[in-house]
Amino acid sequence: MKNINDRQSKILEIFKPEQFISPKEILAKLNQKISLITISRDLTKLVELKYINRNGSGPATQYSLLPKTLFSRPIDYQNYFKIETDKRDILINFNTKIFSQLLNFPIFTSKEESQLETLLKKFKKNYSQLSPTIIKKEIERVTIELSWKSSVIEGNTYTLLETERLIKEGNETEGKQKEEAIMLLNHKKALDFVFENKDLFKKIDRSKIEQLHKIITNNLGITGNIRKTLVGITGTKFKPLDNQFQITEAIDNFCNLINKTQNVFSKSLLTIILLSYIQPFEDGNKRISRILGNAVLIANNSFPLPLRSVDENLYKEATLLFYEQNNLNLFKQLFLEQCQFSVENYFRV
Repeated sequence: MKNINDRQSKILEIFKPEQFISPKEILAKLNQKISLITISRDLTKLVELKYINRNGSGPATQYSLLPKTLFSRPIDYQNYFKIETDKRDILINFNTKIFSQLLNFPIFTSKEESQLETLLKKFKKNYSQLSPTIIKKEIERVTIELSWKSSVIEGNTYTLLETERLIKEGNETEGKQKEEAIMLLNHKKALDFVFENKDLFKKIDRSKIEQLHKIITNNLGITGNIRKTLVGITGTKFKPLDNQFQITEAIDNFCNLINKTQNVFSKSLLTIILLSYIQPFEDGNKRISRILGNAVLIANNSFPLPLRSVDENLYKEATLLFYEQNNLNLFKQLFLEQCQFSVENYFRV
């Protein structure tokens, strides 16, 4: 965010969705040796910049966060995650309004959109000069590397070279659990399905999500139906929806948002983070979100995101930051970095 200082950034961190808070309450939470007049000046500036709303007047004046600011406000994630899980002040419950709030929210700035468009043009130029044989080999490489990284994020211990041997030669690594090999091979099958049926994902719906989930969790003892009970998420107090009807409604609202979103990169980023946020199945949610996010890109003739260079711990923190604060900044940063990495390392002339 532009034109605000560190103190004003910290003020924005204090707000929660649909919360009305007074200057005195903000001063107490800020825990800094400054006057109420200084806080009031900061709040006035944030109102002028359209980051927050002013409600009421005089001593009864309160302030609330604008939805767009919720997703884009600066958060010092390094200090944020130094706070113990149970002591973090988070949005414990699922934000049921998030789909309407994101419908007209510009995920990327005009500068970022321009950068992404430049990357897309470079990719298409490179791709047009490749032979069918090279394209096939690059698709195989993308499949291996995304299968590996996506599985590593979930705790899989196969190395990239071990994954390559498994997928290309069918050789399982001794000392590894059988389920790890199945997880990797399921990723391959899901990505094969995506590349072979890419037009299918120009528009998404619940049946396509369930179809991909069935592939990605095959033979892992995971129920394929929309879950009926609460699922816990390691490392956070955030609680996803626990009612099957609400979950189904959330998936339908999610599909509507993705299908209405015009920018292909916004579609992909929102697919990955929101499907993870909904947690529609008892397991395999983040895996399917990464596959579906890539399917959206591939269906729209964009470059895929194998995520090979992403730091898995930072990826997890970016996801948790969205769960707990609905903040997109860190996840968007990682997404943009992986877009750059993809164009520089795959389908090159």
